[in-house]
Amino acid sequence: MVDLGPVPALMGFAALLAAGLLAVFWARRRSGASQPWRLALTVFTLFLTFDLVLFGAFTRLTDSGLGCPDWPGCYGTASPLAAHADIAHAQATMPDGPVTHAKAWIEMLHRYLASGVGALIVVLAWAAWRPAARRHPMGMRLPVLTLVWVCVQGAFGALTVTQKLQPLVVSLHLLGAYGLLALLTLQVRALGDADGPTAVPAGLRPWLWLGLLALLVQSALGAWVSTNYAVLVCADFPTCQGSWWPEMEFASAYTLLRPLGLGADGAPLSLQALTAIHVVHRIGAVVLCTVLLALLWRMRREPALQRSARGLALLLALQVGTGLSNVVLGWPLVAAVLHTGGAGALLVLLVWLLGERLPAPSAID
Repeated sequence: MVDLGPVPALMGFAALLAAGLLAVFWARRRSGASQPWRLALTVFTLFLTFDLVLFGAFTRLTDSGLGCPDWPGCYGTASPLAAHADIAHAQATMPDGPVTHAKAWIEMLHRYLASGVGALIVVLAWAAWRPAARRHPMGMRLPVLTLVWVCVQGAFGALTVTQKLQPLVVSLHLLGAYGLLALLTLQVRALGDADGPTAVPAGLRPWLWLGLLALLVQSALGAWVSTNYAVLVCADFPTCQGSWWPEMEFASAYTLLRPLGLGADGAPLSLQALTAIHVVHRIGAVVLCTVLLALLWRMRREPALQRSARGLALLLALQVGTGLSNVVLGWPLVAAVLHTGGAGALLVLLVWLLGERLPAPSAID
């Protein structure tokens, strides 16, 4: 399951990809951008990380997580091209199995993008180690923590394969991606222009924390639904299976350490357990909507936050719309990917509002 042979080639590719991304970044900077380069590069990395989250959702939702059944390469090689014969044999043996040429490319493209983002985060950490940069109030803490975090994310990527899509591992991998978005958002916030909007009023901060907590809990519940493939057990709304409270079994539904599709005893996960997973996520959605609507009600009193309030309202509407589409339209791929991305965008917005404004780094960049 783990073959480190392709590591040198993959590291070289990651370096080339990061160099290409940096070239794109610097080419855009030549147009006369006024932002300090560290701030601009952090924004660029945050954008690519958000793209990575979307592509990770696409990889999961197309059942491509085991498109290459080893890690970090594909059948001990650095690309599906070199593994063509092995992939063809696996596909011929199991035409409907997890390994196909398309799934192998999707999985490896996700790994390539992840390695490129990781390399950019290394550059950000290096920039924070420069003597001049250390004088910034952010210092080295956030960039180094982000570097450690992305290494842990890579380890969970490996576990996703070696543990054969175990729901707990895949769910933690998704939550870790949201954590990476939060850390990069805090870096952007810290490096931002001190003449910009001030931090939110103290009276609003408890509501923001409550909204963030509710969002994290709902994201975990949503990840559990997706990784257990429990979306389609309820094809009606607002009822489920024609009932307001269908038959459910919670013990096996929330047994964390178990294989995909199986209970702790090795028996297939029951319909009642999958129903419990789905219904609890619906309840969490009601709680989250209530909290965010209350937050929006509070934000209406702050003229400086009206733009953020409109963004929050649009993202909440997107989440409700895509969530309903997943149920009544049979889990369409576009809606499912947007649902994952919408949660990430909500997280970025709430973390941005919670982040403290620090002095501008223009003197050190």
